[in-house]
Amino acid sequence: MSKVSAVTANTVKAVIFSDFFTDFSRSPTSGMLNKKTNEDAVKQSIRNLLLTDKYERPYQPELGSNIQGMLFENWTPSMAEIMKNHIQNVFDNHEPRAELVNCVVHPTVDNASIVVKIYFRLINSENTVEFDVILKRVR
Repeated sequence: MSKVSAVTANTVKAVIFSDFFTDFSRSPTSGMLNKKTNEDAVKQSIRNLLLTDKYERPYQPELGSNIQGMLFENWTPSMAEIMKNHIQNVFDNHEPRAELVNCVVHPTVDNASIVVKIYFRLINSENTVEFDVILKRVR
C-alpha cells in the first residue's frame, strides 16, 4: 500500500464565501459569471447594504441602513455615534458572514461627504479586514 500525502490547510486558501460581481460581468474564457470570494464578497455586500436606504427595495423594507439620509443632517459629534449604530445594525441583522470590529466616521471639511472606515472580521478567520466607504451628497 502506498501512503497518500495530506495537503496542509496553509498551502491552499479555501473559498468559503462567494458572490457575483454587481455588474454581472462574464469571464472571457469560460463565459461564466465572474465571482468575488471571501473578503471581497463580504466587502461588496456591506457596501451595498450601507448604500441602500430602508424601504428602497421592494418586498424587503427592513434591508438597508438609512445612512444616505443622514448626509443632509447638520453634522454634530453625536451624528457619528448614530451612524456607527446604523452600521452595527447592518452587521447584526443583514451580514451573518462577518462581525464588526471597529468603525471610524470622518466628515470632510465642507461636510459634503463622509468617509467611513470599517474594520471587520470574517466569522471563520482571525484576520481583520479594513475598507473605506465614501458617502457623498447628491444635490
